[in-house]
Amino acid sequence: MSRRINPLILLLILASLLWVEMFVLKNFNFWIEMTIAASLLAGLGLYINHRNGEAINYRLYFFEPKFIAVGILSAALLYLVFYFGDVISKFILPFADKQVVGVYSNKSLSDPVIIGLLLLFIIGPSEEIFWRGFVQDTLQERFGDNKGWIIASLVYGGVHIVALNFMLFMAALICGLFWGWIFKKYRSLWPGIISHALWDLTIFILLPVR
Repeated sequence: MSRRINPLILLLILASLLWVEMFVLKNFNFWIEMTIAASLLAGLGLYINHRNGEAINYRLYFFEPKFIAVGILSAALLYLVFYFGDVISKFILPFADKQVVGVYSNKSLSDPVIIGLLLLFIIGPSEEIFWRGFVQDTLQERFGDNKGWIIASLVYGGVHIVALNFMLFMAALICGLFWGWIFKKYRSLWPGIISHALWDLTIFILLPVR
C-alpha cells in the first residue's frame, strides 16, 4: 500500500471541511478562502510527495514544449463543452439556469482583474497540484491508472456536493474526469495546470456563459 494513503485520507477530510466553509458557512470572502484553501492543500501535497521520494516530484513536473499546446487546446475544448452544455441544460433542466447564476454570483465579491489573476496563477495551478498531483497520483499508485483516475474524479466532484448545487457538482465531475485523463495520459502536471488555469480565466472572466 502507498505510504501516501493515510495522509491522503487526512487531507481529503481537510479539503471537505474547507469546501464546507467556502460553499456553506461563507464566513469570509470566497476568493480569499479559495486561494488559501487551494494553496494550503497544494503545499501539503507537495510536502508529502517530497517526504516520500524526490522522484515523485521530478516525475510529476517533467516538462515538454508540446504541453503548452496541449494545455491551450484542451482548455478551448473544455470551454466549448461547457458552452454547449449550458445551452442544452437550460432546455432539459428547469433548475439549471438558476444554479449556474448562483455559481457566477461569486464574481461580485472581488474585482474581476484580481479574480482573474488568482485563478490563472494560484487557484488553477494549486488545484492541479493537489487533486491530480497528490490525490490522483496516490490513488493510481494504489489502484492502478484507470481505477485511480475514476476514483479521484469522483472524489473531486464529491467534495462539491456540500454546495447543494447539481450544476456545480456536474461541472466539477466533468472537469475532474477531463483533467484527470490528461494527467493519466501525459504523466505530467504541466498540461493540466495550463489547461485548468486558462479554462478558469476564460469561463469566469473572459468569456463567461452568464
